[in-house]
Amino acid sequence: MDRDASLKIIQSDTGTDLPIPFPEDVVKAGFPSPAENSITEAIDLNVELIRHKEATFYARVSGNSMEGCGIYDGDLVIIDRALEAANGDYVAAYINGEFTIKQFIIDKERSEAWLMPANEQYKPIKVSQDNNFMIWGVITYTIKKLHR
Repeated sequence: MDRDASLKIIQSDTGTDLPIPFPEDVVKAGFPSPAENSITEAIDLNVELIRHKEATFYARVSGNSMEGCGIYDGDLVIIDRALEAANGDYVAAYINGEFTIKQFIIDKERSEAWLMPANEQYKPIKVSQDNNFMIWGVITYTIKKLHR
């Protein structure tokens, strides 16, 4: 099924500590050593993933227009509204009455901006005064389930 990647925005809860046990050593993708089972500290995902807690939101991705860059239907994205979008950033954009996730591209030579999908089945969207456009926030992380 072909669907543009739309978003369901969810307020982040940064008022709660979220410590998760964290191994002392880096997790390796090779053969594990029995001596590497020591957990000595914890990380807090709110601290690790959220820079501007009052301006950060989660969104669930619905659709397949960003599959080419590794953002899939059902993934969670973290959106920081305090960041200003730069050329090449992935953004949550509000356009023509809907939220979408796309790559923001600025063509300085032509004084144009585009929202670029990462799936050939979708066309780029030229940003203009006619399409009620706003960058809602910058995507900072993608969280995905490896087993669906």
